[in-house]
Amino acid sequence: QLQLVESGGGKVQPGGSLRLSCAASGDAFYYRAMGWFRQAPGKERARVAGVNSHGRDTKYADSVKGRFTISKDNAKNTLYLQMSGLKPEDTAVYYCAAAGLGTDSVPAMCPRLPSLYNYWGQGTQVTVSP
Repeated sequence: QLQLVESGGGKVQPGGSLRLSCAASGDAFYYRAMGWFRQAPGKERARVAGVNSHGRDTKYADSVKGRFTISKDNAKNTLYLQMSGLKPEDTAVYYCAAAGLGTDSVPAMCPRLPSLYNYWGQGTQVTVSP
């Protein structure tokens, strides 16, 4: 079992920055690939960023490339999403999620589909408006 708790959401003006955190407790955070997803009203949940279990390989949605940075601190059992240059279309509930297990030598990759993630946080609201 793995418990995930997001924090750091809020309201920010366009062009501003926020850093989301996802604190993990429980089983084998080090060995899990992780992702940040978001869901706006009336839209499907979609991955914005992912990182492999070793924390070295990252993936980003085209809409956030160059503005968002995902990082995985295995020593602190925490996942981060640094967001800058925020736009109104970034407004959504943001979720962190954990996927499959890797090993010390073979990292778990971060899938794109939400259905391939096993554990989810409760979400944190990000609102970008003047």
